[in-house]
Amino acid sequence: MSAVLDTEKPSFERMGKQFQENLCNLILDDSQFAAQIGEVLDINFLELRYLRVFTEKVYAYRKKYGIHPSRDTMAMILRADIADENDVVQKQVREYFARVQMSDALVDGAEHIKDVSLDFCKKQKLKEAMMKSVELIKSSSFDEVSKVINDALKLGTDNNHGYDYVTDFEKRFEIKARNPVSTGWDLIDNITRGGLGRGELGVVIAPTGAGKSMALVHLGATALKLGYNVVHYTLELQDKVIAGRYDSCLTGLNLSEVRDHKEVILDMVQNLKGKLLIKEYPTKSASTSTIKAHLDKLKAHGHKIDFVIVDYGDLLRPVSREREKRQELESIYEEMRGIAQIHECCVWTASQTNRSGLNAEVITMESISEAFNKCFVADFICTISRTIKDKASNEGRMYIAKNRNGPDGMVYPLFMDTKNVKIKVLEQSAESASDIIAKSAKEQEQSLRDKYKKFKKEKKES
Repeated sequence: MSAVLDTEKPSFERMGKQFQENLCNLILDDSQFAAQIGEVLDINFLELRYLRVFTEKVYAYRKKYGIHPSRDTMAMILRADIADENDVVQKQVREYFARVQMSDALVDGAEHIKDVSLDFCKKQKLKEAMMKSVELIKSSSFDEVSKVINDALKLGTDNNHGYDYVTDFEKRFEIKARNPVSTGWDLIDNITRGGLGRGELGVVIAPTGAGKSMALVHLGATALKLGYNVVHYTLELQDKVIAGRYDSCLTGLNLSEVRDHKEVILDMVQNLKGKLLIKEYPTKSASTSTIKAHLDKLKAHGHKIDFVIVDYGDLLRPVSREREKRQELESIYEEMRGIAQIHECCVWTASQTNRSGLNAEVITMESISEAFNKCFVADFICTISRTIKDKASNEGRMYIAKNRNGPDGMVYPLFMDTKNVKIKVLEQSAESASDIIAKSAKEQEQSLRDKYKKFKKEKKES
């Protein structure tokens, strides 16, 4: 961003305070727009000092790290990196950012603000070029005049011209490498073409206590053994608890025995090819922006990210507040898949069922808590169901609810040993999901009839 030579000192003053605040909000929330207007924006166009400070920090971060800051990253920057400003400006910056945090992700009239601000900035750049051209003409540098003007005209434009139907013909027939990571379950790998691919989102759905976290640890441990780098975000359990589960899963030791076999675990850890980072956040304290910022920081420090686990998605804080909780949850899952695509990694998470799934033989999509639509964005969805009887016998069932890369609708019996975080997927059940659901419903109906008969009998006898 260069200085403006116009003696009239052009600024956004005539557009008003609200326009300028919304513009700075868009610069923070829309990385593509920030890159586009950054080519033509003079920071002094902003009339208000606190907005200049705020915007300078956004572009300083982009220049230093090569990535766009998230809202959570900006929160950290503004807490520690504006000490040089006076108290009034510091207060104004933080009050402005607080208003940004409370607002929706999208600004009202965003496209209008983008058009007006870009048009204004590009005109100022063109004026600069014309003034420079006058000097070039005076010095007889005629060949440079056209270049200066043309370069100015190119600034602030969208460099993505679109998909060229003819030139990019071959790209339509290229097989995009998914680079799937094994689930550790051969039967599931067979139907997913090798496991979850990079840029894909997998979701494990289960009621409380049915094994969501256990399944996620199994998936992370499998990736770790294969040499992939895993980042495990825990939003419910302590990081040391999750670490203990990895110890058990990777060694086969019971959870109760882990502390007594330090040497065994150390030997296992030293032979791992991949790396595991476990990051703990209190429930509802972290958002997808928090995770994005953390992954960006890891990447900036040279960490390769292959496999991300969010345990679990429903416990994330929404980036923007919506009228209905289901809309917030839907946006969270959309953003998690966005993380998978941006970082070209696998992302696994879990989701809670509603009460209808508590003792169901097979959990279907209808039992998903709060937001059915949140799973439309997922590439693979499996459910884990465990009745009271199943828990006593270390059994369960996995239902393939969605599989973008293969068949779905199958039911697989499970062996689940919670003592040593062991989950085995067994050969597909001969019964279909609908058969099992119908059978379960019939059994529940009969159980209710028996209870009613018993109740009537006891009442009569009394």
